[in-house]
Amino acid sequence: MDEGGVEREYRRRRKPPLVYFLLPGLLLMNAFIQTNRVSPDGDGGGSGYWWGPPAFALLMALTLARIALEQFRTHTRVTAAGITAQGPLRARTWAWSEVYDIRVERAPRGSGRTAPQWLTYLYDFEGRRFLLWQLNDWQVDDPYAEVAELCLAAAPLRSLTWERRPDVEERILRGVMRRRAGMWGAYGGIAVFFLMFVADIWRIVMGRPDHPFILLVCVPLASGVALAVVLDRYWSTRPPRPPARQP
Repeated sequence: MDEGGVEREYRRRRKPPLVYFLLPGLLLMNAFIQTNRVSPDGDGGGSGYWWGPPAFALLMALTLARIALEQFRTHTRVTAAGITAQGPLRARTWAWSEVYDIRVERAPRGSGRTAPQWLTYLYDFEGRRFLLWQLNDWQVDDPYAEVAELCLAAAPLRSLTWERRPDVEERILRGVMRRRAGMWGAYGGIAVFFLMFVADIWRIVMGRPDHPFILLVCVPLASGVALAVVLDRYWSTRPPRPPARQP
């Protein structure tokens, strides 16, 4: 931190839980084993789903790579010129004049043991939300006090005050509704996937033609998107509460 209290850098200081890497690693190992046992022509006991294990192995490998990048590459740097959030692959920088607010909010499913409970987001004047990496209750003792101090130190660097603007707040709430609808749409898609999996197994047992790509990919995706659109339109007439902030 510099003499004026603005220069800061937030990096990982707490090791991630072993389960972050252990479970995807075990699934990846199993997928590779199954890949070696199943061939496109059905040899080795294949049942026509030869593409399943390789696709799953690729998905798990990408998941592990993303977890590693999030843990060891991401950080947030604050200077007198603005804020830079380094994500897993790319960095994004905002000048102080582009920052509408910085807020500490409760994580959607943070448990405190396997994930942070409180995350910090930057909001621009379009109401868009961006995660400030590593500025959370895992890496900072009191993220709310840290953000309050940061906003106070940055106030002289801004041409605007930190006061609320109704038009921006309305756009922020609209974003809350979109994310909420998308989350429930994803849950719905996952539920439909398992239903279609059971239906596909039933068709195989009954000797009927199975359509794995349609049942296990197309139907869940279409169902999730449709549910998200319906919920988004429904909740647009009933604005939810603003995201919870740390007391």
